[in-house]
Amino acid sequence: MDGPIDTAAENFQPLSDAEITAFFHDIDKDSNGYVTFDELEAKLHAVHEELAPKPQRHNLNHPARKDVEKGNHDDTGDGLHTFLLGIMPDCSAHINEEDFLKRVRTWQVPSQKQTDTKEEEAQEKERKMPFRRRLRAYWAVHGPTYVFMTCVVALQLAMGLWQMIIYIKNPLARAALGWGIIVAKACAGVLYPTLFFMLLSMSRHFATFLRRSRIISRFINWDYSQTFHIYMSIAGLSFATLHAIGHLAGSMVMGSQPGRQDAVARYLGPGEVPLTPLKYVSKLPGWTGLVALGLFWTISLMSMPVVRNWSYEAFQLAHLLMFLMIGLLCAHGTAAILQAPMMGYWLAFPALLVIFERSWRFTRGFMNMRARIKLLDDDAVAISIKEPRGRDWSYSAGQYILLQVPSVSFFQWHPFTISACRGSAMQVHIKLDGDWTNALRDYCERDDVRDQGDGWKDIKVGVDGPFGAPAQRFYDYDYSIIIGGGIGITPFSAILTDLEGHHLEQRDPWQSRRGPRSLSRGRSIGRESRPGSKPSSTTVAPPVDLAAAVTEKVEGSKPRIPPTRRVDFHWSVRDKTNLLWFSDLLNRALSNTDKLANKSDLDLNIHTHITMKRKNISTHVFRYLLDSYRTKSAPYSALTGLEQPSHFGRPDFDEILERHMQELVDMGITEKKVGVFYCGTPVVGEILSDRCHLLTAKARDMGIKIRYDFLMEVFG
Repeated sequence: MDGPIDTAAENFQPLSDAEITAFFHDIDKDSNGYVTFDELEAKLHAVHEELAPKPQRHNLNHPARKDVEKGNHDDTGDGLHTFLLGIMPDCSAHINEEDFLKRVRTWQVPSQKQTDTKEEEAQEKERKMPFRRRLRAYWAVHGPTYVFMTCVVALQLAMGLWQMIIYIKNPLARAALGWGIIVAKACAGVLYPTLFFMLLSMSRHFATFLRRSRIISRFINWDYSQTFHIYMSIAGLSFATLHAIGHLAGSMVMGSQPGRQDAVARYLGPGEVPLTPLKYVSKLPGWTGLVALGLFWTISLMSMPVVRNWSYEAFQLAHLLMFLMIGLLCAHGTAAILQAPMMGYWLAFPALLVIFERSWRFTRGFMNMRARIKLLDDDAVAISIKEPRGRDWSYSAGQYILLQVPSVSFFQWHPFTISACRGSAMQVHIKLDGDWTNALRDYCERDDVRDQGDGWKDIKVGVDGPFGAPAQRFYDYDYSIIIGGGIGITPFSAILTDLEGHHLEQRDPWQSRRGPRSLSRGRSIGRESRPGSKPSSTTVAPPVDLAAAVTEKVEGSKPRIPPTRRVDFHWSVRDKTNLLWFSDLLNRALSNTDKLANKSDLDLNIHTHITMKRKNISTHVFRYLLDSYRTKSAPYSALTGLEQPSHFGRPDFDEILERHMQELVDMGITEKKVGVFYCGTPVVGEILSDRCHLLTAKARDMGIKIRYDFLMEVFG
């Protein structure tokens, strides 16, 4: 049996004597100065129960792991017993504290203080970052959004002031309708671009199309389109209400006064007098405006969080009223009583886009596809979908789809990043954190749904998309650093499967993606179906098979020559169970290490980080040992199931990026663009952005052309 291997800790700092002593006393329950094998085994079982309450196939107390390791030892105990024999082969019936300390030192377990110190140092760096750097990092992440919003607000103000000035300078209008006409038309001017952007932000196909442009994507964060839509809706509702108040409380009341009828006749024409409130609201502009405003308020109230949480279907159905509202708004100014109609021109393009998309999505809701669903753990499910006609999905790595599950809700469509796509088979991983997603877990646990094997169950789904996302820019860079947290790794896991298919077919994915469609929708990586060919099969999609053709860089080794492509993959999770979501993918990504390392065309470094801290010293020690434990028959972690060891604690991004640049310099690289892709919280994004800027400046001072470009994806 192989013993524990070295862990993945950088700047290794071993357990101190004080920590080992605390470990000894935590095991020595009877406080007799000795630790027995039974006490050690009892503590190991207790820790393992805490770390893995539901044993998986890779855990030592799972029957499958014991079957794999038959013959490794002659003992008849379980896997945990065998594990103890491996790390303490010469352990007698009892061992004193001095001998215990000597034995534990050989395990090479990092100190608990190393993880705590690393986090404290990282937090201290953030606090001590100079204001100029902090501002620059903040601006790098949020600045383009502020620039775009400034342009939007400037357009709103410009249109509003333009309309207001027109009527301020019109004495006939002021004499006939008073102050109300000025307020109403100023608000109408603001509404033109506001409603335009409100509708345009709902178009996912338009956003996908514009992602082709680097310049536009630099200033418009498409991942915040939902938030932007909410802002525009609030502004639109506010100014629409003020527009109505200006007309009803101002121009209608004042224009109905007997003393103003002559002025009304001169401005609107003799046929408009006498102007009464009933006549005012019964005309086309009056009743269309009031009904449209009522619909706007109805949609807004039904979009409140309390309503969405109560019934998401009510929220979705209420939004269907927008089509009637758009029609009324377009008709509102067609009478041209005050000026030529403008609203219809502003709304025509975005309204047609949204109507087309929603109609297509509604149609797709009836075109269900057969799929499979599997409950991965308490936090996530996976859904595998097969294209019903056997054709390849039109897909680029990093994109997402809108998913409908009729058995949960016919009207609900939710966005999920594609985590794997190969030919006609596609997979998404879904975090369980709401009523709709929890309903998927309930479906997986239903007894009346037949299990197809390995926990996969049949389910019908609707799919709309794929749509664009920032991870599509991955192929613009020969060298990339990918950083994801939790479920935020899904945009980048799809990149691994994309690499897999191209390398197995001996095609260069970078070359094939760097075309005019590189930032938009392209063909998937499988072979294209021939025209007129019959569907391959109508069977339910199996889990996507991801036989990888990528390599992990061995710690401490360097390629003889710089690799043509390099990808550093960092995945941070709070708990080790999250690693099971993509454990098969990551393991298969390490299966052909020698093949591509010898070709030196792709160097893939995979790092997993488990951030949850364990305060109990025994839990800390056994967690490291279980993660680093391998045998010839089971060469994967007894804790995570991964072939490579995990890092424990918060990743030090300063050190990670600094080491990356130093390795490039050591390999003699003097000119390279490195893409740093991140999906997670904006706070970490600011830290990464700052480091990318500093490294680029450092390279410039060294006289070399190495540049780090930061690209961030946020679901919002």
